[in-house]
Amino acid sequence: MSTSKVTYLGNLRTENEHLKSGSKFITDAPTDNNGKGEAFSPTDTVATGLANCMITMMGIKARDMQVNIDGTTAMVTKTMAADPRRISKIEVILNFPAGIDERSRKILENTARTCPVHYSLHPDIERVIEFNWG
Repeated sequence: MSTSKVTYLGNLRTENEHLKSGSKFITDAPTDNNGKGEAFSPTDTVATGLANCMITMMGIKARDMQVNIDGTTAMVTKTMAADPRRISKIEVILNFPAGIDERSRKILENTARTCPVHYSLHPDIERVIEFNWG
């Protein structure tokens, strides 16, 4: 069974539908690559997917440990390279609520660094991950 359906809408825009839920989002080509930049670009979704995966996996582990990480945010910066055009670096700065003990922090950091997207990215993509606790 397919996971998603991507439809080209023209003008360098796609509509993406998650088939199980019907949830949708659009992408646009970025302004530095002939696009309008009015939505996430395809490479933005890859970089942001890393942060999504890290937070989701930490959320599962935190729930199992009865640690509350509600309100955690991630700021993502994607750097592109040329020849060939590709993602060369993804920076993720994670900001957590106060009150998480040192042992839980270490477990959650390890969980983030071992998420499936992290393992799925090409090894040439530099990854800079920062954890800010409270």
